Amino acid sequence: MPAYAIIGGQWGDEGKGKVIDYLARRADCVVRYAGGNNAGHTVVNERGKFQLHLVPSGICWPGVSGVIGNGVVVDPGVLLGELDGLNARGIDTSLLYVSERAHVIMPYHILQDNLEEKARGSGAIGTTGRGVGPAYMDKAGRVGIQVGDLLDLEGVMPRLERTLAFKNSLFTKIYGGKALAMDDVLAKCREWAERLGPYIHPTEQIVEDLLAKGGRVILEGAQGTLLDLDHGSYPYVTSSSPSIGGACTGLGLNPQAIVEVVGVYKAYSTRVGGGPMPSEIHGPQADELRIKAQEFGTTTGRPRRIGWFDGVAGRYSRQINGFTGMVLTRLDILDGLPSVKICVGYQAGGREVERFPASASLLARCKPVYEEMPGWDRPTASATKLSQLPAEAAAYVRRIEELVGCQVRIISTGPSRDESILLEPIIP
Repeated sequence: MPAYAIIGGQWGDEGKGKVIDYLARRADCVVRYAGGNNAGHTVVNERGKFQLHLVPSGICWPGVSGVIGNGVVVDPGVLLGELDGLNARGIDTSLLYVSERAHVIMPYHILQDNLEEKARGSGAIGTTGRGVGPAYMDKAGRVGIQVGDLLDLEGVMPRLERTLAFKNSLFTKIYGGKALAMDDVLAKCREWAERLGPYIHPTEQIVEDLLAKGGRVILEGAQGTLLDLDHGSYPYVTSSSPSIGGACTGLGLNPQAIVEVVGVYKAYSTRVGGGPMPSEIHGPQADELRIKAQEFGTTTGRPRRIGWFDGVAGRYSRQINGFTGMVLTRLDILDGLPSVKICVGYQAGGREVERFPASASLLARCKPVYEEMPGWDRPTASATKLSQLPAEAAAYVRRIEELVGCQVRIISTGPSRDESILLEPIIP
């Protein structure tokens, strides 16, 4: 009963969508276990380019089912729009299952998210404004609405009425905003229930039954480990657990079913939103790499911050998740640089910082200790064999392996499925 976890090793945007789509040809099911439509995964195949926010990234493979687990917060309007777009392009979505235990991003969550972020002013966290954080707050506060509740609105009505009354007081009295009408919220809920009803299932049982039959299941991480609510650079984090722990709680999954935990890393670093990033670079070189790599958020379109590969952060992610292997993406973006740098350590106040700090304020004071390596002239783009890599690029990959403490098993050399170097299979 093998499950294979694919997890971001950095601040998200590592190219997990391409990796999962590449691996899904050998899978029976791909499941999302955390986050919401604040995540964006890009898949490129013979049908074109797909930008997915809630639907698992294996959706383009015929016969591969997709599961949205209980740990995900779901904006039904976004999900339905995504399904309509996929269906219009000839993608079969009939094998998608949405957990009845997943929580709903309600209209008041989106309003709350934007009002709170605006109120933070210069201290803004950099949320996507999609209502993800407030939905998780209500889940923890035991006033959330689950996807299954949409099919029993009468039963959940007292909770919904109390919650909306409280939210409206918050909006009008604290933030100076406008109240939402209950009739409008209920109309949305009824529309969602009618259209989403066929997709709503007890997904933990579906996954368990599939694994019991020997099916191969990919666990799709969203965001990255350094944004984990518990293990990231708090408070500049997401509201869920993108790391391996979230895979079990977000699916109701027996941890013994997981046979591989694979970390996905970019050959450099990026970050969206606020928060410290020790290896960040600025100026023309950062701008050049951003444009070359089209480093703009799939969900928000915001320009991503650019940095050199951070070995300290990468090693920390490997430790938290217990990675059994790595996938290195976007190596081709570094093609043509005269030299490349790797952050091999931190210093703060003239002293060495031995590990990734828990304190965001300490992380902000950390200065990177760089190791500079020769760049390469020959392109790595579209390479499919290790022998096609320039010696300098191969040395760079080996140095990343040493710093992280984990073997690179796939190198991605472009956005398409076949632009990959398979060094050691992940799914047999």
